[in-house]
Amino acid sequence: MIRIGLTGTMGAGKSTVGDLFESWGAHRVDADVLARRVVEPGQPGLEAIRETFGDGMLRADGTLDRAALRAVVFDDSEALRRLEAIIHPAVDRLRHALVDRARSEGARVTVLEIPLLFEKDLRGEFDAVVVVDAPEDVRRSRVCESRGLTPEEFASMDSAQWPGERKRAAADHVIWNDDDLESLESESRSVWDAVTGAGAAYEERAEARVEWRVDLHMHTSASSDCLSAPADVVRQARDIGLDRIAITDHNEIEGAFEGRDIDPDLVIVGEEVRTDEGLDLIGLFLTEHIPRGGTFREVAEEIRRQGGVVYVPHPFDSHRGTTEAFLQGVRDCIDAVEGFNARIHDPRRNQRAQNWALANGFPVGAGSDAHLLSEIGQTRVVMPSFSGPAEFLIALSEGRIEGRASSHLVHLGSTWAKIARKLGISG
Repeated sequence: MIRIGLTGTMGAGKSTVGDLFESWGAHRVDADVLARRVVEPGQPGLEAIRETFGDGMLRADGTLDRAALRAVVFDDSEALRRLEAIIHPAVDRLRHALVDRARSEGARVTVLEIPLLFEKDLRGEFDAVVVVDAPEDVRRSRVCESRGLTPEEFASMDSAQWPGERKRAAADHVIWNDDDLESLESESRSVWDAVTGAGAAYEERAEARVEWRVDLHMHTSASSDCLSAPADVVRQARDIGLDRIAITDHNEIEGAFEGRDIDPDLVIVGEEVRTDEGLDLIGLFLTEHIPRGGTFREVAEEIRRQGGVVYVPHPFDSHRGTTEAFLQGVRDCIDAVEGFNARIHDPRRNQRAQNWALANGFPVGAGSDAHLLSEIGQTRVVMPSFSGPAEFLIALSEGRIEGRASSHLVHLGSTWAKIARKLGISG
């Protein structure tokens, strides 16, 4: 299936081009439509907005008051960030589900209309990215007339996106829309023919994707209950043939940074953060340390602020786990779920995690949770190769879990590490 990413500047005419692509046979997914769907009454997104911004965000009939919400986030970057942390992950999950359905139904071409495609680093999801742009005065006139915005509101919203010249430079194809509909259709058709005519090449590239063996949860000596030096962790992972590992030390990130410096192609920088609820929450693809503490939601928001992936480890472990009811309440904060942890010896708890993740549309990951070198790679995900957080989540949704639970004796190693630290023994 050929995947076309359709984006552009605000008011440039993406929807018109989307209409044309759809009329020529594309299966169409519009992120703006999905954004409206995820905040309909009864959806977790609407409740999260009410909890975050107050009851004043709802009309008397229980629907979202978009004007009131726009007034709150207008010129308030922190409020906008909190809103995006609610909306964007929900839209991403729904978008992935619809693309999977289109593929299963035999769609040859799917076009995904995403205003923030570049801003959200989604380029890797597509075989071709098409940008629609238009003169600023034309765009401003269209948007203010159709949406009832003031020129100041348009300028504020437009400035939050990449400028047109930057999007055009990053695109595979550009369509210029200066209100000449005949020219717009002609340009769009040329792009359509160019992309779909190259379909065989795109499909051949997709079939040639390499599979990686990935362990998404392990520790180094930066954790208080582990004595494995980052260099030894990296060497062991390479020796057993892993292609990527996530180093996820408890409330620390220096071990992951050290591992990445040794082997940047291997190591995904992560951290396993203890929340105020006593739960663990992993951030993947992090750039900064996240201190221990903060609620589950606050830690998740910080992970996303860094552009990372919110990954829930061992959600139903007897000591560090929680309940389905709690997870449902923070569902909008989650990107992926650990469905197999090699240190959990009751298979029902791992199965419960997989069941919940799949029922709620989340990709399922796996990891050794290694605290000893011998545990590394005990459990892993075999998944398509990826580059960056967005592509990682897509690849994870196509992955499969391999491996088995570790021996019960591995917990003795963690206990010894804690004792050794107290005694001043380094290894």
